[in-house]
Amino acid sequence: MSQISERIRIIESDITELKVDAIVNAANNTLLGGGGVDGAIHRAAGPGLLAECRTLNGCPTGEAKITKGYFLPAKYVIHTVGPVWQGGSKGEDELLASCYRKSLELARKYNIKTIAFPAISTGAYGFPSERAARIAVYQAKEFLKENKLPEITFLVCYNKEACKSIKKALEEDL
Repeated sequence: MSQISERIRIIESDITELKVDAIVNAANNTLLGGGGVDGAIHRAAGPGLLAECRTLNGCPTGEAKITKGYFLPAKYVIHTVGPVWQGGSKGEDELLASCYRKSLELARKYNIKTIAFPAISTGAYGFPSERAARIAVYQAKEFLKENKLPEITFLVCYNKEACKSIKKALEEDL
């Protein structure tokens, strides 16, 4: 296993309970909360998160913005908006890749040592999980080759099936 791969960890967990420097929120364009991971993060963080998100004027797909973590164990929340799957011919792969890159760039800028990502766009947005896992792993590996921070990148799965896709992608020679 390469040194880069050792900096990427796969865990099955509730992202809102992780004691890391930052968690990534798979947000919608408004950043004002929603379903899935987004709703869970907003509920766990408390009303301060919503109030701060209101000042950010939303976020375009493929971009990322950062807020405090409020009542979460994480110091920061990095909000990124993944693409809705439309069959793969509408730039979805590049937009998803951009979510990971922009989030990692913010982590570096804010001296974040540990970051946790959910499987962005694979829930209600319908992105195929194995395809999304390959993009997530590739983007993390490429970023970590050139950067000392974050030291550890967690790819968080919500169930065993999601973990299989990410483990398979990490084991592939990308």
